[in-house]
Amino acid sequence: MIEALADKAPELIRSGVVVVSLLAFYLMVSRLSRRFIQRVAEKGGDDAARATTMWAMLRRLIVVVVALVMVLTVAGVWGISTAPFLAVGSAVGVALGFGAQDLVKDVIAGFFILAEDQYRIGDVIQVAGVSGAVEDIRPRVTVLRDLDGNVHYVPNGKIDVTTNLTQEFAQAVIDVGVGYSADIDLTMDVVLDELTMMSLEPEWSERILEEPQMLGVERLGDSAVVIRALLKVDADQRWPTRREALRRIKKRLDAEGIEIPFPQMTVHRREG
Repeated sequence: MIEALADKAPELIRSGVVVVSLLAFYLMVSRLSRRFIQRVAEKGGDDAARATTMWAMLRRLIVVVVALVMVLTVAGVWGISTAPFLAVGSAVGVALGFGAQDLVKDVIAGFFILAEDQYRIGDVIQVAGVSGAVEDIRPRVTVLRDLDGNVHYVPNGKIDVTTNLTQEFAQAVIDVGVGYSADIDLTMDVVLDELTMMSLEPEWSERILEEPQMLGVERLGDSAVVIRALLKVDADQRWPTRREALRRIKKRLDAEGIEIPFPQMTVHRREG
């Protein structure tokens, strides 16, 4: 037993060197990448999220490459023919070319999604008929989680149009319906005043990026005149800002005696 191990000592040493070298290479790349991401994060800005997303995909590819190189190199050290591996690789290549075109398409599309910075982990997007927060961007699929907690796996190659709801900034659209008997000019002044006061409060001043805008009458509905206002807010603050604004507007309109109508039906009776 000892003599057999002694005879195989060179192969064992070379195999150990190969394994240790490749592991050291992977750890070095991981450490350098982590330092780069930390430096970007310290500088601030959206580049930190982008760097983290890029590294999440790149790390998977590096692991696969390192594992393949390790297996083939160790096999060569021990005198194991790599011809079968190459034959299998050729067969896999042919299969990818003919039977796995969608897979290749998904991987290429995933690369360009990251390269073009279409969206990042944490963004809220709409793609392929579903919407949600991006939890992961893998080489083949994008993983979304919607408001109900459902997880959607969207193949990258199936994404034709992407709507990013949280890129750079967002706009909270505030639609308010009031009765036809209400003074529209007064109502618009009241709504704009309430939104302006909200934007000046410390809790909301950092989220609301610009002064509120009153766009005016949006439409004449069946039972209400709908006026529209606009708030430019931080990218991920659209929904909480809109909910709080509507709550405040409801209370203010009640205090001002301005009616918020509900659908009604008038019935005319014909005598005789």
